[in-house]
Amino acid sequence: MKIQTNPQEENFEISSRTLTPVEREEDYQQKSLRPRSLSEYIGQEKLKDHISLALSAAKSRKEPLDHILLHGPPGLGKTTLAAVIASEMGVSFRSTSGPVLERAGDLAAILSGLEENDVLFIDEIHRLPRVVEEILYPAMEDFQIDIIIGQGPAARSVKIDIKPFTLVAATTRTGSLTAPLRDRFGIVERFDFYEVSELSTITIRSAGILDVKIDSAGANQIASRSRGTPRIANRLLKRARDYAEQRADSIITDDVANSALNLLDIDSNGLDKMDRMILSAIVEMFDGGPVGIETISAALGEEKTTIEDVYEPYLLQNGFLKRTPRGREATSKAIDYLNKRQGTL
Repeated sequence: MKIQTNPQEENFEISSRTLTPVEREEDYQQKSLRPRSLSEYIGQEKLKDHISLALSAAKSRKEPLDHILLHGPPGLGKTTLAAVIASEMGVSFRSTSGPVLERAGDLAAILSGLEENDVLFIDEIHRLPRVVEEILYPAMEDFQIDIIIGQGPAARSVKIDIKPFTLVAATTRTGSLTAPLRDRFGIVERFDFYEVSELSTITIRSAGILDVKIDSAGANQIASRSRGTPRIANRLLKRARDYAEQRADSIITDDVANSALNLLDIDSNGLDKMDRMILSAIVEMFDGGPVGIETISAALGEEKTTIEDVYEPYLLQNGFLKRTPRGREATSKAIDYLNKRQGTL
């Protein structure tokens, strides 16, 4: 893939929408909860073992780590692991995302600015425009980018060598990646939902960083309603902190956490209002299914991709929903859940 440029263009300067150095306070606080080494990273034990082995081998050979593709539902720690990999390698970490790389020159600017063995993280790589994606092929394999300088008869092709680097990419939709891109990753790892015990440990660790008082029962209560997702556990911890400070003794106990999460309309299964709306729509409006995702989306006024990426994985994992060739169906577990809930209202 060749990049067409002209003197009036930006000479591969990285625009503010590609890499943004300014962080909001809430972003800084969220980052402070992130582990900085594999030893601090809780959960995903098999995945960590694979990455640790590859890291040790790359460092002993003094080579860049193979390119890594991380996939799985959002909020499970893909971005965090990418930063940990850079930290373990002792190199710089550069981060961007597929949607903001609109032009080939955006990616070329980033690639040409990398130092040897740096880690480049691209989130939502399945949303990378095809014309930009093709820049990655020679960059990943040969550490080169191809550009065309000038226009018309005066145009000439120039190959630019870039320094060896490691691309760590994250996606929630592996199937949306093209085969040529997917096949260029030497390491492909899937993230699984976390166990309650792991989320409880994460919650206690985050509470210590945020200077929040919490007991093990309170942490377990939050963990059990966090949908197997650390990002949600940290969010619920902050909301329980607010409740504890304003309506309790500033200590998150089992009762305090239970009251705080009930106030947020998150039940003991970790299901929130939208989860229940999805299940209710399938059961009550469409006789339990099967029903297409587009129909569910239209009935609820929610984006199809949001339902597929945010809500469905947990409902499928926990047996409330199943996919069939004809559409989505509610399971007997979902019907029992809705019946019991209606009986308690």
